Amino acid sequence: MKSYGEWSAYIKRNKIAQVDLKFCNLFGGWQHITIPAGGFSNKTLTEGIGFDGSSIPGFKTLEGGDMVCIPDLTTGIMDPFWDRPTLSFICDLAEADTRAPYERDPRRILKKADEYMKKTGIATRSLWGPEFEFYIFSDVRFGTSVNRSFYEIDAVEAFWNTGEASDRNLGYWIPQKGGYHEIPPRDKLYNLRALMAEHMEHAGIPVHYHHHEVGGPGQSEIEMELDEPLIAADRTMWAKYIVKMVASRSGQVATFMPKPLFEEAGSGMHFHQHLFKGNKPLFYDKKGYAGFSAAGLSYIAGILHHANGLLAWTNPSTNSYKRLIPGYEAPVNAFFSLANRSAAIRIPKYATSPTDKRLEFRPPDATCNIYLAIAAQLLAGLDGIQKKLDPTELGFGPIDEDVFSWNQQRRDSIRRLPGSLGEALQALEADHRFLTEHDVFPPDMILAYARYKYEHEHMAVRNRPHPYEMKLYFEA
Repeated sequence: MKSYGEWSAYIKRNKIAQVDLKFCNLFGGWQHITIPAGGFSNKTLTEGIGFDGSSIPGFKTLEGGDMVCIPDLTTGIMDPFWDRPTLSFICDLAEADTRAPYERDPRRILKKADEYMKKTGIATRSLWGPEFEFYIFSDVRFGTSVNRSFYEIDAVEAFWNTGEASDRNLGYWIPQKGGYHEIPPRDKLYNLRALMAEHMEHAGIPVHYHHHEVGGPGQSEIEMELDEPLIAADRTMWAKYIVKMVASRSGQVATFMPKPLFEEAGSGMHFHQHLFKGNKPLFYDKKGYAGFSAAGLSYIAGILHHANGLLAWTNPSTNSYKRLIPGYEAPVNAFFSLANRSAAIRIPKYATSPTDKRLEFRPPDATCNIYLAIAAQLLAGLDGIQKKLDPTELGFGPIDEDVFSWNQQRRDSIRRLPGSLGEALQALEADHRFLTEHDVFPPDMILAYARYKYEHEHMAVRNRPHPYEMKLYFEA
């Protein structure tokens, strides 16, 4: 259903009580406004629903904060978690006075990146498939103040509970970093994941598969099928919402935090991606390395060439860089390879047909704004094609070895990815022309984003004593 008339009839036929309007903030979180179903009218589509943009970080200043959100009628889905029948739309953002599209709206930026791709004549469409890795915990407590800083996590599968006297301690536990594709009864979350997957399917999100991930204390993965950029991004927002809500309703909590546990597997959000011109897959050439075309290799080179600044969008939290460390199948160097999970870009070995030939960018995690992360990756790859960059000439491989088995001197010969959010933000400041020169990312938005991240996250974490520092230095 795409027209107002069709949705109006649907609301009456299904006795919808509420219409929920969701929109994405600059940093990737959802906000929402809810109106009674009787208030949903043509006026909602032309004038939108007003809100205070100055209360949303990175959007508006206090003296000019009025904005409106306008529902995109192609995104309507029944929200299954409300007690009253509730229809939900994802919204585009607009200026309150002119109703002109708001330039910092993440959905608009992704649309402009997609439009630019088509304008270049390189490709007519791109397909994207994020993977969702997350932990499910049974208890989470944390706090920080002038004289106190702590967190404590528990999980129904956690190996550290083997000695606890509990009626739930029946001897089936997953060892540390031993959860990959584990089966029940060790996998205690299979029913919960199945329910998450069912909700996703009902919401129009085709699920490829789901399984227990490496992390023993509750790590899971759900992977969806690839689709066009805006659809994939909207589905990602829904998927994260569904995962969190299903866990919450079961009395547990789901987190997409990249590294919630020390010495356990981190959670990434790898991006599978490829380009087409009409029905022709642009990344395939059976004579090329790993079956990749020259254009596909240049796309890889573009991503790796811009990778340091790109990570400010795809790995935008201080916690992101606690995942990007050796020993956890998380990349720390900028190179590509066939089937190598230590590579920043992996070409899946099982994707052998022309239409399946794609790359997987492995550094990203789900703290990113999905719209901005896809837009930035797409622009970086297109830049590589336009400049005919060669990843081998630039020193990006291919490297078909486990680089973590190399000595440090040899590994230092490969360009290192940023080791902190601060490094990534500095790289973004030095390298963002490819984002702005085609009028996709507003330059002032990049500045506002980087400034907020640096001051409110990087420096806020840097300036606080860490509990482990007490062990190291208290007796100094």
